[in-house]
Parts: sequence; structure tokens; C-alpha cells
Amino acid sequence: MIFTAIFSGFKKAALLLGFIVIGLFAAVSAQAQVTSATDPKTEIKSSLTELSNLYKSEVERLEKRHEQSQQLFNDGLISRVDLEKGEKELGDARAKVEQITKEIAAVNQPAPVLTPDVVASLAAVGNQVWSTGNAKIDNLIRYYGGQYGVDPFLIYCTMAQESSFTTAATSPKGAQGLMQLMPDTAARYGVTNSYDVAQNIKGGTRYLKDLLKMFNGRVDLALAGYNAGEGAVMKYGNTIPPYTETRNYVRLILKRYNTRKQVS
Repeated sequence: MIFTAIFSGFKKAALLLGFIVIGLFAAVSAQAQVTSATDPKTEIKSSLTELSNLYKSEVERLEKRHEQSQQLFNDGLISRVDLEKGEKELGDARAKVEQITKEIAAVNQPAPVLTPDVVASLAAVGNQVWSTGNAKIDNLIRYYGGQYGVDPFLIYCTMAQESSFTTAATSPKGAQGLMQLMPDTAARYGVTNSYDVAQNIKGGTRYLKDLLKMFNGRVDLALAGYNAGEGAVMKYGNTIPPYTETRNYVRLILKRYNTRKQVS
């Protein structure tokens, strides 16, 4: 009887310990879920901060190079043209830092109050929901789309066709990243790392914005320019160039993009 009582006591203690352990695991799991839930603003700010750090590093590098160039100029070893070229590069790099600082400040602004009109507008476009499957990419598409006046859904459709949302995508021709930026296009828009998600989306969105402006809002021509280059579109009298790849590219993106409009 004594042994039975002791055994029963151990059994109860073991069960109690099991419940405690399970409770601890549940608490840790719940805490992990809370920690992993990241505010969209925080993700965007984090991406912009990473970009800002890259720009600041570039400014520091150019400042050191400019100091050296200034000394070489004073010694008569380089021309004023070379010196002024370095000064311009440094000025452009500093301007990028200022711009990204303003963008970070804008993200920190409180969200606007949702008036009844705004709520009604949001309800009207409820069927425009889309996702790349990555919250950070979705947020950056919406952010830069809003900043540069490009429909985020158009950016999404273009990205789907370009890379299928693969950040490390590289084409045989050398296009890189989510928006498949060619090296010269990346350089045009200040993208120093085409595989950086924020830089890539920002550069691709700015390119789309310029193409839409160039072709008077014609989405088909902007897409043709994105694929074949704006020069090819202008060469054929502001029409879609007669390239099979380009025509299929435009057709497929417009099919996806216009589906939303048909159900609106």
C-alpha cells in the first residue's frame, strides 16, 4: 500500500510537471508569434534605413576621393574638369542621402484619419487585393507606387512577368532582381545593388513612372518600353515594336492587369 501511494504521488507529480512544461511552450510560442508580427511601417523604414546606410557609405567614399583629387589639383596633376566631375558625383550622392532621409521622415508620419469618404473608396477597390506572398515586398510595392504615382498593381503585374517574385533572379542578358533591371537602367536610377529588394523596386518603379510619362499614360507602350527600351518604341512611331517577345510580354501583363478592371 505504501509503495502504491508513493507511485501514485509520483504519477500525479509527473502529470503536473507535464502541464507546466506544455504551458511554458505555449507561452514561448505565443511570444514568438507576437515578436514576428512586424508592423508594415517598421519593415519599410528598415528597408529605407538599409538603403540610407549604403548611400552614406558612398558619400564617405566620395568625400575621401574628393580630398585626394583636391590635393592632386592643387599640385597640378589633374585638370579642373576632373575635379569638378568628382564634385558633381559627391553632390549627387549627398542629394540621395537627403532624399532618403525625407522618405524615412515621411514613413514616421502618423497615418491619416480615415474619413467616411476614404472608407468608401477603400471598399470600392476591395477587389484589387493582391500579394506576392512576401509582406515586405508587398509593402515596398505599395510604398513606392504611392510615392511615384504608379499603380501598385501594375508594378505587381510587371514584377510577376519579369521575375515571378524571385529576388535573386538573373536573366541570360544580365537583367537582375525582382524588376529585372539591366545594369545601365540600374545606374540611371542610382541602384547600387539590384538584388536589394528596396533598391530594385524603387528603381523599377521610377523607370515605369518615366515611361508612362514619356508615352502619355499609355500602359501598353510603357510596358513595351520596359521590355525593349523606350528607343525601340519611338523607333516604330510610338507603337509596340514588332518583336515577338515584346508583344507577348505586353499581352500577358495587360491580360493580368485588365482582369481587375473588368471586375470593377
